[in-house]
Amino acid sequence: MDLRSQARERLASEQFDVLVIGGGIVGAGIAEAAARQGLAVALVDRADFGGATSSASSKLIHGGLRYLRMGDIGLVREAHQERRVLMEIAPHLVRRIPFLFPLYRGGPYRPATVQAGIWLYSTLARERLGGFVRPARAVRSVPDLHVEGLRGCGVYSDAWTHDSRLCLANVRGAADAGAAVLNYAAVESLRVERGRVVGAEVAGVGPVRARAVVNATGAWVDHVRRMEDPGAAPSVRLSKGVHAVVDLERPWSAALTIPRDAVRVTFAVPWEGMLLLGTTDTLYDGDPAAVAVTERDVAQILAEAETAVDGLRGAQVRASFAGLRVLPGGGDDTASARRETVYSTGPAGMLTVAGGKLTTYRRIALGALEALRPQLGLHRVDRLPHPLPGAALDAPSPALSELDAPVRAHLLHLYGGLANEVLADVEGEPDQLRALHPRAPEIAAQVAYAYRREWAVTTEDVLRRRTTLALRGIDADELDMGRSTGAAQAL
Repeated sequence: MDLRSQARERLASEQFDVLVIGGGIVGAGIAEAAARQGLAVALVDRADFGGATSSASSKLIHGGLRYLRMGDIGLVREAHQERRVLMEIAPHLVRRIPFLFPLYRGGPYRPATVQAGIWLYSTLARERLGGFVRPARAVRSVPDLHVEGLRGCGVYSDAWTHDSRLCLANVRGAADAGAAVLNYAAVESLRVERGRVVGAEVAGVGPVRARAVVNATGAWVDHVRRMEDPGAAPSVRLSKGVHAVVDLERPWSAALTIPRDAVRVTFAVPWEGMLLLGTTDTLYDGDPAAVAVTERDVAQILAEAETAVDGLRGAQVRASFAGLRVLPGGGDDTASARRETVYSTGPAGMLTVAGGKLTTYRRIALGALEALRPQLGLHRVDRLPHPLPGAALDAPSPALSELDAPVRAHLLHLYGGLANEVLADVEGEPDQLRALHPRAPEIAAQVAYAYRREWAVTTEDVLRRRTTLALRGIDADELDMGRSTGAAQAL
């Protein structure tokens, strides 16, 4: 019986302590933390795990330098603490990188202001990296840096990640700890008995019973809230963020934080051998499922990046994607909105978690468990960091050791210690080691593994969220599957 069939059977037959609705980074983090506490946990999502905002972020694990300008020192301190934790529990997925903050004549910041801000930022991070460098030194790290009018660059440190793989690592961690997890399982209604939410009706499963239900559906939180309370007023607003991926001709050893005004910044981050640009920040009031990238969005991203990056005019955009930030409260100003998390309990007892940042997902999850502690009878919440699946590699398997160095490094980045598991069934099937495309380090075994062990259902699941293929502008028709039947089955 495959993973999905097993999950359906368990969801239909077991009584759970917690049902988490929403398999983005917050929902996956709550499920992982709850299962590690020894609770019986169910996790369901209407689409793919990480299929919305959690695979459409800026792919940064960062303190948020601009939040200092907004006076949110507490958030910056907390985010720095969580960045350190994530680099320990998922070292294959969260990697440190220096950032340059270029200052141009006529720009919104003065050098003294930036130096003071970076000093405070680095102090909150408990790091020594921080300072100011001249243009000649800055271009050693970012060879495409635009130097005309450049006064110098502030320097600080943050980290980058593969967001959908980080989300999936939490799903896998939850499953390894005993949770029943299932994607493409939409909640159709909540089950209410004696005025209390006691589970949900799940498409393809039927009734799922639980003592506590958590609404962690991101941009859909108000939709699920109205299943409990049809008259519930809107509690969040949505901000659309768009990114673009372009080729990187020369390697960068640092990223750029490019100031746009006194509040907004945009990023240029070397990511998976390419350059990730963005993001936009505009109010969005449409259907969350319909959020999309427009030509105007991409033009804005490129134009903003061109103020600090040379060679973008005419650059080929390999991919673009749009996501929605969930901002508690009302108003039209999204750029200066605080990135806070709000926990609220509905009239029938469902806990809703809204807002927050990718960087602080683990703290958000622990906060949800604290809110559920009286209902679940938990004596305390274990707040100690625990390694995510793949954090350790005991010894590379012969199959892994024999791969070309770039492919091996890529597998160890995406899967960490689970890279051996990805290659466990390749013996006797040399086509499983076939490169899928000359412009990507992915191999056929990853596709088969995504289908067999990572809950992949659609082609997009594999190309967009289990691998880096879609973000390199590669679609299924371009892949060389050879005679790899397992990979072809997944696509």
